[in-house]
Amino acid sequence: MAADPSLDWVSSLPWRWSYGITQSGRVFFINEEAKSTTWLHPVTGEAVVTGHRKTPDLPTGWEEGYTFEGARYYIKCVPTDSAA
Repeated sequence: MAADPSLDWVSSLPWRWSYGITQSGRVFFINEEAKSTTWLHPVTGEAVVTGHRKTPDLPTGWEEGYTFEGARYYIKCVPTDSAA
């Protein structure tokens, strides 16, 4: 799932559910009635993947990403040689 507010994951939220986005770009879901949160969409049971983000506290050349299950991972970006 992509983190685009115009997509179905927003419109398919059940009544009394909303969503938030952390400073790092990770989407979470809020059950207003139960006063609880989850990383997984309440209908699909999947995490909404926002893709890779450059995070200020990571070393230069590193980005973080999330799996469909919501697990965080890190990517070492290798520059390409455009002079070849």
